[in-house]
Amino acid sequence: MRHDLVIRGGELADGHGGPLRHADVAVDQGRITAVGRVPGTGREEIDARGKLVTPGFVDIHTHYDGQASWDARMQPSSWHGVTTAVMGNCGVGFAPVHAHHRQRLVELMEGVEDIPGTALHEGLSWQWESFGDYLDALAGQPRDIDIAAQLPHGALRVYVMGERGARLEAATADDCAAMRRLATAAIQAGAIGFSTSRSVNHRSVKGEPTPSLRATEAELQAIAAGLKDAGRGVLQFISDFNMPSLEEEFAMLTRLVRDSGRPLSFSLGQRHSAPEGWRQLLALTTDANAQGLAMAAQVAPRPIGVLLGLQGSRNPFSSCPGMQAIAHLSLDQRVALLRQPATRARILAELQQLDGRPADPLLPRFADFSRVYAFGDPPDYEPPPEMAVTALAQQRGQTPAETAYDLLLADNGRAFLFAPFANYAHGHLDACHDMLAHPHTVPGLGDGGAHVSVISDGSFPTYLLSHWGRDRTRGRFDLGWLVKRQTADTARTVGLLDRGLVAPGYRADLNVIDMDRLRVRAPVMADDLPAGGQRLLQRADGYVATVVAGAVTYRDGEATGALPGRLVRGPQTMPAG
Repeated sequence: MRHDLVIRGGELADGHGGPLRHADVAVDQGRITAVGRVPGTGREEIDARGKLVTPGFVDIHTHYDGQASWDARMQPSSWHGVTTAVMGNCGVGFAPVHAHHRQRLVELMEGVEDIPGTALHEGLSWQWESFGDYLDALAGQPRDIDIAAQLPHGALRVYVMGERGARLEAATADDCAAMRRLATAAIQAGAIGFSTSRSVNHRSVKGEPTPSLRATEAELQAIAAGLKDAGRGVLQFISDFNMPSLEEEFAMLTRLVRDSGRPLSFSLGQRHSAPEGWRQLLALTTDANAQGLAMAAQVAPRPIGVLLGLQGSRNPFSSCPGMQAIAHLSLDQRVALLRQPATRARILAELQQLDGRPADPLLPRFADFSRVYAFGDPPDYEPPPEMAVTALAQQRGQTPAETAYDLLLADNGRAFLFAPFANYAHGHLDACHDMLAHPHTVPGLGDGGAHVSVISDGSFPTYLLSHWGRDRTRGRFDLGWLVKRQTADTARTVGLLDRGLVAPGYRADLNVIDMDRLRVRAPVMADDLPAGGQRLLQRADGYVATVVAGAVTYRDGEATGALPGRLVRGPQTMPAG
């Protein structure tokens, strides 16, 4: 028999979570047709001997809502084995929208997800009003992976309530009814779910809170009922869990799931301010599932934090007048000035005058240099205490600010400092281990396409396998089980039952990985967004091939030119048989 593609002789992690097994995989017309010993040949064959073969990774927490409308390549995610990405998380997005509210949605995305407004203005065509129109615009473009979209609460609320919604006024009964109808229509048009944010950290670029921050339970119940009316769709939440308390907020989520019958996932991390609080949320999640409620926490495989550097939008000295005065210069020009002793002395003195509390709202939490680390190449996301800036300063006989200043000038100003603000409260990743191991969590929170000047976490899937499946000596996971977490488990969380497994009938989304070489590279700054906007990009080594719908999209990390990805409209059913 002649197959379209045969992946020959690999060590297969098929997504079920069991031990690896030696197997061939045959593909025809975009579907897997045989697994095991394949006697026939392929029009194209990939030699996978000594390599790991997996389903394509399903990333359920990205923000490609803008990028997907202008770019055929969902990078960085497609460099990291991701073959399906779910966007529209955290309640931000670009539809539905009235023309006079477009600027507000751009400002919200720019503030919450750190995507340059100039790039959004240049890249977005705005050839839509309803969410269905937006999906139609996305459906007409080829891309390197599949994408699925969620209805964002911020856009929905502003569309229905206008400025009242942006001012956080309570929705009226008529407002709730309208949102319910629009939610039903969005799901029927192909939205995979609905997302919202209840976090004070989510603000527009002007500092205004996200419109969904104080939405009442009645409003959320109405929207969830819209999904129930449509008979499908998932709910995605991010919350500070303090309105008015963790227990009461979680109880509200359980009522939403019970009344609507729709599954729900929420973002979970270990906060520095409450390093054990995540355990309480997981205990509540376990209780909810015991009651038959489908609830899961999205968790990260490494610290969540920002990269501070001269290339990015922020560094520890961003609020100093001396640094602001040269911000308009090129990187090389700034580096030359910053190396001058007089400039160095001035900026260090200015930081001291700020008393370590810069005006930038993101920076005060990083004023303590004991929680800021030198970030090398290859990057170390579980750095030892001796790599903290304060420890390095002590070794050098400097103040922490002096050491931070000098570290930023390394590699001609292209170096970064790493400032984790979650999942690293005690200087290790044991909390991440326990979160990943929990039966009611799934990997998520990579935010591919977002936070482009300070975060580069679209590489989470690569780190999950390389760190937790190979490198970490304490708490290492079985590789087959890890693959299941990033494929079958994530796919089922959002209702994509046609992918995530290597079995006959399933979509031929696959990775061939050299585990000996698998690693994340150091992030670099690129200026390839519309209008010359900058973004951090992080590539990977070790991906021999990535296959989407039977077509090889990447070989050894380089694009082949194939663009088989499509818009996935709504949940997908399990293959027959």
